[in-house]
Parts: sequence; C-alpha cells; structure tokens
Amino acid sequence: MSASFHISLPCKNIEETINYYRDQLDLKIGRKTNNWVDINLFGHQVTFVLSEKFDFQFPFYSLDNEKLPSFHFGVVLDHDAWENIYEILNRQWSFDTIIKKTFFEDKNGEQNTFIVQDPNGYYIEFKTFKKSNEIFM
Repeated sequence: MSASFHISLPCKNIEETINYYRDQLDLKIGRKTNNWVDINLFGHQVTFVLSEKFDFQFPFYSLDNEKLPSFHFGVVLDHDAWENIYEILNRQWSFDTIIKKTFFEDKNGEQNTFIVQDPNGYYIEFKTFKKSNEIFM
C-alpha cells in the first residue's frame, strides 16, 4: 500500500507562505483560498491555514552536540534530490539559520540532514540516509 502523509498547520500570512515554499524551496502549490493553501512536499500534503495569532513555545534537544528543534516536520529524500534542494537553497540565501550535519556517522542510520525555518517559524528537516534500508534502524 502506498500512502502519503497530510499535516495542517497555522500560518501567519498565506502569500508569504506560498512565496517561500514555491520560490525558495521550488515546491508545487496545490489548491488554495484566501484562508489556506496546500503545498506538495515531495508527494505529501502540507496545508497551511491562516490563523490570526499563534505562538509555539517549543524546546530544543541535543544530538551529537547540535541543538535541534523538537517541533519540526520534514521529508526523507534520495541523495540526489537532497543535494539538489540544498543547492537551490544555498544559491538563494545565507545559511546562518540552516543546520547542516551528518548524524550517526559510521553507525546504523547514518544520515545527512539540513534544517531550515519557514516564514511562519516552522523548522523543516530534509534528510538522506547513507543506506536507504536503514531509515527505521
């Protein structure tokens, strides 16, 4: 069975959200209204709904001496797609706010990851595994 995930999140501004995901991350925009928009995140549906005010206070955690956001979403890509999206972002802005690291180096589940923050304050993780069969190991 093939399945895609769906998540719906509040957003501050529909147009800024569309511009970020379409123009910065080069993702496709799906259905939209004045109050919400669907984003195609590599075959998965992320819906952003306009909310007057929201505030997520979320903690960070430490992994391999790196401070990572505990509240985030993301996608696992093959190595070529991961490199491609990283290069797209690298050409578009400074990486001061991007975390890029290899985790579990030379261990089960070795992965390259980078995390960016969208205009709503959400962290998005893009990761690729050295061995694709170790995604859940």
